[in-house]
Amino acid sequence: MAKDSFLVGLIGSGIGPSLSPALHEREADRQGLRYLYRLIDIETLGVEAHAVGDLVRAARDLGFDGLNITHPCKQLVIEHLDDLDPQAEALGAVNTVVFEDGRAIGHNTDVTGFAASFARGLPDAPLDRVVQLGAGGAGAAVAHATLTLGAGQVTVVDALPDRAADLAASLNRHFGEGRATATTPDRLAALIGRSDGVGVGVGVDGLVHATPTGMAAHPGLPLPAELLHPGLWVAEVVYRPLETELLRTARALGCATLDGGGMAVFQAADAFRLFTGREPDTARMLADIAELAGALPAPK
Repeated sequence: MAKDSFLVGLIGSGIGPSLSPALHEREADRQGLRYLYRLIDIETLGVEAHAVGDLVRAARDLGFDGLNITHPCKQLVIEHLDDLDPQAEALGAVNTVVFEDGRAIGHNTDVTGFAASFARGLPDAPLDRVVQLGAGGAGAAVAHATLTLGAGQVTVVDALPDRAADLAASLNRHFGEGRATATTPDRLAALIGRSDGVGVGVGVDGLVHATPTGMAAHPGLPLPAELLHPGLWVAEVVYRPLETELLRTARALGCATLDGGGMAVFQAADAFRLFTGREPDTARMLADIAELAGALPAPK
């Protein structure tokens, strides 16, 4: 008889506003499953990120079926797992843990989530040269996804030069030398536009934003508005709010845009499939996030 009851959770810091519980539980309800999604907030618990290993072991012993993992534990959790799927191993980050026969197996659905969202929302976007802002956990995932989608070259821009260089080196090892480069924010004007606001860049096709800027707690733009121009597409990872200041500004300038809601849904759908063995309805889940996070902007 197929299993119809599931206990899962999310480990991270400051995760109270997460929409993951609602996304998972709504889809489970529609499929007639008993599904409880718990938040395990290390900030609330008063423990450090390194406690993630203890929390994973406790969840396994308490009968959890799986866990999602978010900031700041995606890398730290790896040493506490029994195995990794190839995607998580290549990325060096885990956002989903499945418990199978007492073993903890790490996966990464951020990569597949962004790739599916991009293919759906910007299906004809050129990918010869892409600039990405942010080289953290989300940045690593979306850079892998962008190159998997066929990008010719990704330039990773981060305020921490070593972090950008490390990600670029990792990408080149995985995808081939020359597929990724690293630079710092002061080089953005030369990369994608001129500071006088009339530039058309230097052949860059699109911009991926993968930093916290634009979230409710971190409002603002991640780059000067005058660097944006209609020749760019702009893809966002932030999904609360769905329409960040970056997307609003880019859309007003005539850029094709992609909000972060699709990545949130498709990574959740992939995790749901791993946890339950059931096929989620992503169309219904996309409608859920539009309701939960605010109405989706009209497509460009």
